[in-house]
Amino acid sequence: MRYGYARVSTDGQSVDAQVRQLTKAGCKNVFREVASGAKTDRSQLRRALDQLAAGDVLMVTRLDRLARSTRDLLNTLATITDREAGFRSLGDAWADTTTAHGRLMLTVLGGLAEFERELIRARTGEGRARAKANGKSLGRPFKMTKHQRREAVNRRESGELLTEIARSYNVSAPTISRVT
Repeated sequence: MRYGYARVSTDGQSVDAQVRQLTKAGCKNVFREVASGAKTDRSQLRRALDQLAAGDVLMVTRLDRLARSTRDLLNTLATITDREAGFRSLGDAWADTTTAHGRLMLTVLGGLAEFERELIRARTGEGRARAKANGKSLGRPFKMTKHQRREAVNRRESGELLTEIARSYNVSAPTISRVT
């Protein structure tokens, strides 16, 4: 069976044109959604994926209707493959896992994405190591100075309440709790 997935980003847009294209391409059931592509938990996409059985095909009008990033696309395609179903994008002829050529293209795309992630991870690690070697402290800066932190510890040890100490430094009680 062929299923369709149509998505628009905002309420002001309509999925009607996508639904017409998917129906014309043979989709018996089209899942419609109004949600940002950046949102990872899309209920109608989840329903569409849950419907897939071996031999079924999930179709979209364009790849950007299914996924916002390469990683998101590859994760979704992995879910489809795990269900022994296929995927096809009407606007991107190369994105068709029902053909050997399409599977090859998506495999190459997946390899490139994995390679890119490894490069980013390596560059990030090198940058962090360089920053540490140059004496940079990584992470979020402290809300309180060293002097204020020492003062807060002394006040806490003398029995003052966390909330009172926090109020005097204009920070939250959990911040004082972590310092003391």
